[in-house]
Amino acid sequence: MKWWNRLRPVAAELVILALVFAAVLAANIGHAATGAVGPQGYGLKIFRVESALYPFVHVYMRTFDQEMNPLVNLNVLNIGVMVEGRAYDPRKKQYHIQPLRGREEATRSILVLDTNKLLKGPDFEAMVRAAARFIDAKRAQDQVAILALDNSGEGYSVLSNFDREPGILGRRLADLQPRSDKTRLYDGVAAAMQMASSSVGGDSSSDVEYIVSTSIIVLSSGRDDDSAINRSDLMTRISSLKIPTPIYSLGFTGPEAKEQRNLQALSKNSFGKHYPIGGAYDTITRSIEDIQNIMQSDYVLTFRAYIPVDGARHNVKIGVEYPTGSGIMYYDASSFEAIEPPTFPKILEAQQKIDKVIPALKDEELYLKNPFAPTSGPPATGKN
Repeated sequence: MKWWNRLRPVAAELVILALVFAAVLAANIGHAATGAVGPQGYGLKIFRVESALYPFVHVYMRTFDQEMNPLVNLNVLNIGVMVEGRAYDPRKKQYHIQPLRGREEATRSILVLDTNKLLKGPDFEAMVRAAARFIDAKRAQDQVAILALDNSGEGYSVLSNFDREPGILGRRLADLQPRSDKTRLYDGVAAAMQMASSSVGGDSSSDVEYIVSTSIIVLSSGRDDDSAINRSDLMTRISSLKIPTPIYSLGFTGPEAKEQRNLQALSKNSFGKHYPIGGAYDTITRSIEDIQNIMQSDYVLTFRAYIPVDGARHNVKIGVEYPTGSGIMYYDASSFEAIEPPTFPKILEAQQKIDKVIPALKDEELYLKNPFAPTSGPPATGKN
């Protein structure tokens, strides 16, 4: 049996732990050092670090190439782990990696739909179909919220808070009509960003989900009519987010339109991706499936830490070598807390399951040895 199948029960335990002790599972959020595409044509961005099962630490990260597509089939041979500047020896099997797709953690998405009456007809109908397709393609545990850009005083209305029931979300979509005189795009996106930062559960969910990431999907012409927040301020907000929130945009105008560039800029600045639909409605399904694939292709790295419990934060760097054997590794950095979780039965059960997959080393060297690494001090000169 492959190691990722053995780790699946652990992912389920994380969701159970969210119900048992939500405070313990409050995220130790990792802030990415760079998150940009490197000169080798790919990059990674750490968006969450969780040490509630310490000494086991979970690192949630997103990878992407120059087209903002995820790197596929990463395994331990592609990954380097450094804690406080020292590199783990991958031969010691003290870390594993698996895609989010096969795990139990949930994601959240916010659909932002333009209801400007200028879109009435095929554009608006295609937009609603795209939103419905996105809802149909999500996993059962994933949640979706719906926000409409409309004539209200704030320029938008929340049609549905986060929900995982496709039937409820579908009924909200069915009520949409293209009746708005203006499109306050930037105000709507800013509101979606505010929703993304919220930890409030969905309308119909009777329990607490363990949410690891939130994304925004904008379906619009890309025009903005006198938003209260301007584009520059919105871009600053996006860049300064502690928790990255990618914006994926589907543009229902011509490919050369100024409005299309507005959407493209929002996506690029947030590490999302832009899809210029225009009138090519046959590309919508493929675009929606691509967005879902990107979201579910985030990776979860689990490693065993050996720093004694001290309540302090410690540096961790994750590197990706792609393809394997290329000799080029791109890193991103974050931190984790060395904390002692309470001895609740569910927590102990989860730790025991991970311990079977990543057993503690005994009388073995954890780190790689570099013969050129600096020593504790300069060599003696032999002079008095």
